[in-house]
Amino acid sequence: MLSRLFPRRKATPKPLPQPNAQLALGALLVRVALADRNYRASEIGQIDRILAQTFGLKPIEAAKLRATCEALERDAPGTPEFTRILREEVNYDDRKALGEAMWQVALSDGARNDDEEIQLVAIETALGLSDEDMANARAKALNSL
Repeated sequence: MLSRLFPRRKATPKPLPQPNAQLALGALLVRVALADRNYRASEIGQIDRILAQTFGLKPIEAAKLRATCEALERDAPGTPEFTRILREEVNYDDRKALGEAMWQVALSDGARNDDEEIQLVAIETALGLSDEDMANARAKALNSL
């Protein structure tokens, strides 16, 4: 009876921000971590560290940015839009560093996963990275295991 008198209203979702280079980077890092459908604390921590280092953020600010990126990754358009933003706004060397950062996220749980690697190679290709730079990023990440 009370539920008829006081129906629950669905919360109106907050509108997502328009993706920029910062949000696109974070969303792609989250997308790589989620590729194996197992989002581990080690991957979350690695994403936070990358965001903090890349954008000069404090740990709490990086965690908030990651949370926004998680929502954006979940509800926003696909990888091509994110990579287009990064290709337009970020120089090649920084995109190459992004490739290395994505490998760090993918391998931060200590395990290799085909789904993560397939997703990562697709993102690196869409970012316009050369085959040589992609191979170097992968080798560097694997050597750090």
